[in-house]
Amino acid sequence: MAEHPYAALPPKAFWKTAVATRHYADLEDLSGPVRLAPSDRVATAGSCFAQHIGNNLAARGARYMDAEPAPEGWSHEEARRHGFGIFSARYGNIYTSRQLLQLAEEALGRRVPAIRVWEKGGRFFDALRPSVDPAGHASEAAVLRLRARHLAAVRRLLAELDVLVFTLGLTETWEASGDGTAYPVAPGTLAGTFDPARYRFRNLRYPEIHADMTAFRALLREINPAARMILTVSPVPLTATASGGHVLVASSYSKSTLRAVAGDLAEDHEDVAYFPSYEIIASHPGRAMFFNPDLRSVNLAGVDYVMRHFFRAAAGFGPAAETEADEPICDEEKLERYAAG
Repeated sequence: MAEHPYAALPPKAFWKTAVATRHYADLEDLSGPVRLAPSDRVATAGSCFAQHIGNNLAARGARYMDAEPAPEGWSHEEARRHGFGIFSARYGNIYTSRQLLQLAEEALGRRVPAIRVWEKGGRFFDALRPSVDPAGHASEAAVLRLRARHLAAVRRLLAELDVLVFTLGLTETWEASGDGTAYPVAPGTLAGTFDPARYRFRNLRYPEIHADMTAFRALLREINPAARMILTVSPVPLTATASGGHVLVASSYSKSTLRAVAGDLAEDHEDVAYFPSYEIIASHPGRAMFFNPDLRSVNLAGVDYVMRHFFRAAAGFGPAAETEADEPICDEEKLERYAAG
């Protein structure tokens, strides 16, 4: 019998042997096994960083799902500019738990947002994914027809996937005051007009995020009882905060809260796993070497390092095919244009 609980712990349990005396590129056992096999139908959703996971899954031969492929004959660049091939459906960035839950509810016919269309310069945009049609549409009816088609694709995706990889990105969101519909960006940025009587800022707290993700899991398993989730937290700091605080502090709050929720969900449910992409990139022993000079966007070396650990945890995948890496498309980054100075 060990003389105390720490006597028989492996090297990964101690900072000295797991971190301090190792080169950061040689860290091991950062994640437990991830239930993901090459035969699984896998879908991605979430913030900008989720795009790297989807790209790498496809490059390594996973059964990566694309429920809304681009029209035939479109170039790769044109397709991406219109929201195709970025995630497993054309939903654009899903930054918050509230967005994810409400999208599933809408796709399953459980809710209809009161404000679904925004206007800008005489053109009409899907308010729930305003970046996917950069030129907008000629009428509100056209937007709603395309949204109905999108929701049908999301419904099929949720019903058919084996694994959903969801990257939690933000706690901050803008919502409709009337029914609480959460939007990926504030009205008046990409499209629409900001009216403080109709929209308000919300910074989601731990209980709300946990409740959102619990409700989403229940909905997913209702239509797809065998579905599993892999949760990650984006290591990319906020571009801007509307909280009234400093953006550095706001980023810390956002990421720590999301990390706590993801970890607790993984502890409580066998069908939910957590993968530590946030810790791999953002922890201080990395000395920010995986960030670009803006100290925000993640460089390709960081992405490769995360993916190396991810596929070490999900055994059975082959080496990545040689492909040119796409820059992530991030709605939130467009807020940088409003920074003074």
